[in-house]
Amino acid sequence: MDDPELLAERFEAHRGHLRAVAYRMLGSLSEAEDAVQEAWLKLSRSDTTEVANLGGWLTTVVGRVCLDMLRSRTSRREDPLDVHEYAHVPDPVVSRADRADPEHQAVLADSVGLALLVVLETLPPAERLAFVLHDMFAVPFDDIAPVVERTPAATRQLASRARRRVQASPPPEPDLGRQRQVVDAFLAASRAGDFDALLALLDPEVVLRADTGFVTAGAVKPLHASRVVRGARTVVEQALTFSRFSPYARPALVNGAMGLVTAVDGQTFSVMHFTLRDGKIAEINILADTDRLNRLELPALDG
Repeated sequence: MDDPELLAERFEAHRGHLRAVAYRMLGSLSEAEDAVQEAWLKLSRSDTTEVANLGGWLTTVVGRVCLDMLRSRTSRREDPLDVHEYAHVPDPVVSRADRADPEHQAVLADSVGLALLVVLETLPPAERLAFVLHDMFAVPFDDIAPVVERTPAATRQLASRARRRVQASPPPEPDLGRQRQVVDAFLAASRAGDFDALLALLDPEVVLRADTGFVTAGAVKPLHASRVVRGARTVVEQALTFSRFSPYARPALVNGAMGLVTAVDGQTFSVMHFTLRDGKIAEINILADTDRLNRLELPALDG
């Protein structure tokens, strides 16, 4: 495969798949693009004449790049984090509520939910890699083992531990029509400031994660200002603080599920993702980090 144009053409045929792998590994759209680009650089510098399955080879290369990036994230953290209370919300993939953006179809090929990505954020890097590559993309453990520097049997155990964490949460409501009814009712109750109506929509054990990014004012080093709120009454109190912005909220698809995007005069202030279980809102994940939101390519929503 000495022809650079042919090599580039074959790589482009796999780009969508590689981006989907990297997004699930990293939860960041920009970092996923960086990982895919790094895979291209490695391919362009490698002798792949003996590679029989280029797609599989590239998948493991992207996996290795993502594993290094995840380990680098961990090493940069100066203080241990309680992963259950650290409200990092992965980058959302937002589309209009009436149709999905074709540019996002590769990333959303498996309709990976934001709630699942939040769980993946709590996994150690090697567990996350083993689960994502094997359970989501059917990569054999024999191919994953060298990447995580384990035996195939030990790699199987990594994926098994991750799978138990993922399966600990019941599956979310799959019906978009039902999701839309509940999200519309949530928005109407927020606009009306109706405490009881909001309470009726929430699971008693609902969890709200609000990722507002980092603040530096008065701090020696940047502090993560995000928070996790638990319990229906406490979440309703937080939701009512949202009511003054609710007139600007519009329904949207967020990682394939119903959500809300709040924007004023073209400036996006938040993206909200709802996870429904048994007809109630069980999780609300909010990205309100304006720096990150400004880097996302969000679609225009009808007013």
